[in-house]
Amino acid sequence: MSIVNPNDPIEKQNQKLLVIAQSLMRRVEQKNDQSGLAYQQFERAALLETQVRQRTKELERTLDLLQESNTQLEHANVETEAARSNITEALETINEGFALFDPDEKLALFNSRFCRDIADVADRLVEGLHFDDYVNLVSRSEHLAIPDNETPADWAAKRLSRHNRDHVVFNVRLTWNRWLQISEHRTPRGGTVILQTDVTDIMRLERQQRDKMLDQQAKILQATLDHLNQGVCIFDHDKKLVGWNKTFDRILALPPQSTIHGLEFSALLHLLRNDLKFHGDFDHDRLETWAHRRSRRQPIAFEITRKDVQILSVFAQEMPDRGFVISFTDVTAEREAARALFEMNETLERRVIERTEELGEALEEAERANASKSRFVAAASHDLLQPLSAAKLFMSSLADRMDDPEALGVLGKAETALMGVEHIIEALLDISRLDAGKAVFDIQSVPLSAVLKPLRDELTPMALAKGLDLQIIDSSLSVISDPGYLRRILQNLIANAVKYTTTGRVIVGARRNGGSARIEVWDTGPGIAEDDRQTIFQEFARLDRHTNSDGLGLGLAIVERAAKGLGHDLSLWSSVGQGSCFSLNTRIAPEMRPATKASPQLQSDWSNALDGMIVLLVENDMQVAHALSLMIENHGAEVLLAHSAREAKDLLGEIQLVPDVLLLDYQLGAGAHGLSLYDDIRETYGPVPTAIISADRSMELQHDCGALGLRLLAKPIDKEKLLGFLAATDVGAVQTLTPRAG
Repeated sequence: MSIVNPNDPIEKQNQKLLVIAQSLMRRVEQKNDQSGLAYQQFERAALLETQVRQRTKELERTLDLLQESNTQLEHANVETEAARSNITEALETINEGFALFDPDEKLALFNSRFCRDIADVADRLVEGLHFDDYVNLVSRSEHLAIPDNETPADWAAKRLSRHNRDHVVFNVRLTWNRWLQISEHRTPRGGTVILQTDVTDIMRLERQQRDKMLDQQAKILQATLDHLNQGVCIFDHDKKLVGWNKTFDRILALPPQSTIHGLEFSALLHLLRNDLKFHGDFDHDRLETWAHRRSRRQPIAFEITRKDVQILSVFAQEMPDRGFVISFTDVTAEREAARALFEMNETLERRVIERTEELGEALEEAERANASKSRFVAAASHDLLQPLSAAKLFMSSLADRMDDPEALGVLGKAETALMGVEHIIEALLDISRLDAGKAVFDIQSVPLSAVLKPLRDELTPMALAKGLDLQIIDSSLSVISDPGYLRRILQNLIANAVKYTTTGRVIVGARRNGGSARIEVWDTGPGIAEDDRQTIFQEFARLDRHTNSDGLGLGLAIVERAAKGLGHDLSLWSSVGQGSCFSLNTRIAPEMRPATKASPQLQSDWSNALDGMIVLLVENDMQVAHALSLMIENHGAEVLLAHSAREAKDLLGEIQLVPDVLLLDYQLGAGAHGLSLYDDIRETYGPVPTAIISADRSMELQHDCGALGLRLLAKPIDKEKLLGFLAATDVGAVQTLTPRAG
């Protein structure tokens, strides 16, 4: 408590202070023995007075500030009330219902239009009402039109789920076909603003426009349905008939429209029950069960017959609103046609079976004829090769005894003519084997140089004789093929190019083509027209029959069949007047270290190469036997001749000598052949160097001879090969035959 009242005037306060000071002075004078203590009290009193004055001044300033703040607060309250009044007046001017919920979800502000159309809710709106309570009030309002499949709690839950979004707009249906559009927005401070707009007029207008559009679409749909050839009927989700087209009327011959519109599916099905007959295992009950299925219906299709005359294909499918549509297609004509077609097919099948049997018989006959042809060609070729071989051997023997150059020239021409006959026979044999599918290919790695170099040596004289430049470019590549057939293919292609080229050159070479080698034969001949590029590969086909070239036109036929059998792609490019190019595509063989082979030594003079040699010749053809004997004896050997296996065995048993070499014909007649004779001689007397002579060029015979270690000499017999074989055989001392002990 202050000694001096701050509310007193200054003069009064000063007067009180003077009185206090005088009183204190008197006490000091009366109590000299306590002067120190009194003085201290005086000083304290003076200090307290100073602090009192300072606090008094501060209190006065505080009171002034408080008074000023109260004045400002009063002005602010006035302004706030004015602003609130302005906001309220502004909200009342809005044509929409407005409400503001604070961040705590409590109603802070709303205008009189808010929930005006929901009267029982508007009466209970108060500031501080929680948002959840507001939603519950609306959900239980008698003015809210809740869908039949929802409860007030469902509606409230859906409304609260929308409240979780920052911005949402949706429509609420009220009774009496009224509509409110609710627009809800989140404020920056976390509050919620709700606007309610009466959109009843807009919704009604939209519905009118939609109904008008639906009516127009219904007319278009009806016109479209009437245009269909199918009968179509539509049932709503209550399974009541709501639409159909004229074709449906015509197909099922229904009663007048007024009596069936809205008819339930079951009633309509019962109405038509006696007229309809279901096909297969589908019946009325299954169809009715499908229509009444509560779960999703799968599409179904079946057929019915109406009044035993009309066949209808029926297809039924569910629509999105759980209704369904059924279509009826009159397939009477199609089924009749199908029945007629079925009967026709049966008739055709019987005829096809009959024709197939006839064709099978014809095919068997053709195969028999083809086999007979092949056997004939083989037999005829063998029979032709026998005298041909004898003629060549006689000419070779004659050439060894003649010195007249002119006579030798004539003899050489005769040998050339015989060589041509031999080539023709070989071609016939090749065609026969390829056509019969009996050609056996010895697939192996073939160095191209081993094929190209001999062909160059063989065909260069033929090209030079015509004044042509033949260039066969060597290649280091090896390919996967049959060496014999590959040589025959290239020989025929190159020979044809030389034959039909009058001026210019022929170039042969190989180039890499990825993993294969493309062997090309180019010429500057007359070229081949487009229409003739298939003809040239047929047997005996020659485009220019006026040329002087020999041959029967089998070369390209052999080339085409052999290339196909080997799996080599054969192609042709040609330009009339410029030339042609035949190319053969073969797979490149993996690189392998080539085996070192001794080069064959050619011997031009065989005059005494066989001195002292004893040769047992077994040949059933008299001419070939005499020709062979004559040629062998001309070179110093002695020939023991036999014409059959039995004669050979008897001869060996009679002379008691071991021949140095056996020359055995393969076909010895009466089922005997050279291999069995060799087995008998070897079994009885031991191994003797042997060569089999035959016109049979099959792979089987080559394999059999190779398995026994025998040399196979093909007819017509080549003089150089025969003499080379005999000369390579060691001639030992004549031995007496000693049969082996059994």
